[in-house]
Amino acid sequence: MELHDVWFVVIAVLWIGYFFLEGFDFGVGVLTRLLARNRPEKRVLINTIGPVWDGNEVWLLSAGGATFAAFPEWYATLFSGFYLPLLLILVCLIVRGVAFEYRAKRPEEKWQRNWETAIFWTSLLPAFLWGVAFANIVRGVKIDRDFEYVGSVVDLLNPYALLGGLVTLTLFTFHGTVFVGLKTVGDIRERARKLALRVGAVTAALALLFLLWTQTEKGDGTSLVAVIVAVAALVAALVAVRAGREGWAFALSGLTIVAAVAILFLTLFPNVMPSSLNEDWSLTVTNASSSPYTLKIMTWCAAIATPIVMLYQGWTYWVFRKRIGTQHIAELAH
Repeated sequence: MELHDVWFVVIAVLWIGYFFLEGFDFGVGVLTRLLARNRPEKRVLINTIGPVWDGNEVWLLSAGGATFAAFPEWYATLFSGFYLPLLLILVCLIVRGVAFEYRAKRPEEKWQRNWETAIFWTSLLPAFLWGVAFANIVRGVKIDRDFEYVGSVVDLLNPYALLGGLVTLTLFTFHGTVFVGLKTVGDIRERARKLALRVGAVTAALALLFLLWTQTEKGDGTSLVAVIVAVAALVAALVAVRAGREGWAFALSGLTIVAAVAILFLTLFPNVMPSSLNEDWSLTVTNASSSPYTLKIMTWCAAIATPIVMLYQGWTYWVFRKRIGTQHIAELAH
C-alpha cells in the first residue's frame, strides 16, 4: 500500500471519529429545543457535552489539516467549490462555541434564551450541511480538466445530497438522544428514551433509502458489507433503546455512524473527488496527493501525536462519566 493510500485511510478515520463524537453533541444541541421543557433541563443537556464538545472538534481540525497537507489538490478544489456551505459551517461552529461559553455569563432570561436559540441552529445546520457536502463528494461534482470546480451552489442542492443531509441530521439527533439517555437521570432520561425511538424510526427509513441509493450507484461487495453493518447496527440500537440499555444503544448508534461514513469512503476510493463531467478529470489519491517525502514526514508526526490526543480525550470522558440531572444544576445557573 502506497503512502497516499494510507493517508486516504487516515483521513477517513479522522472523519469517522469526528462524526462519531461531534455527531452526538450536534444532536444534543438540537435537543435543547426538542427535548428540554425548561431552563434547568436545557442546562442539563448543555452540561452533558460541556466538558467534551471542544475536544470533539479537534478531529475536524485534524481532518482538515491532514487533507491540506496530504492532498492539496483535493483541499483546494473542495474549498473553492464548496466555499459557501463550508463557510456557513465554520460560522456556525464559531457562534456555537461562543454560545456555550457566554450563555450563563448573565442571568437575564432574554440573554440566555438568545444563546440557547443560537446553540440549536448552529447544531442543526452543520449536522445537515455535512451530509449535503459528503453526499456531493461521493456523487461527483463539476470538475474540469484543470481540476477546478465549475459548478454553482445550486448544483450542490440535488435530491441525493439533500437526502444525505437529512440522514446526517436525523442520525446525529438520534445519536445525541441516546447519549442524553446515557448521561442523565430522572424524567429527562425517560423522555429521551421515548424520543430516541421516534427519531430512530425516521432515521432508519431515511438511512436505508440513502444507503441503498449509494450502493446501487457506486457500491461494490465491500461497501455492501458496510451497508448491512450500518442497517443492522441501527436496528439493534433501537432494540437496545427500547430495552433501556443506554450503553449498548450508544455504542450501536455510534457503530451506525462509523459504518455509514465508511461506506462513503469505500465508494469514493481511489477517487477523492469524482468529476461528473468526465471521469478522467476526477481527483484521485494519486494526482491529488503531496510528494512521498511530505507524506513520510506526516506519517511520523501522526504516529507520535495521535496516541496523545486519544489518551487525553479518553481521560476527559472518564473524568466526566457520571450522570447528571436538574438536581445538580445550581439555581443561579438556570
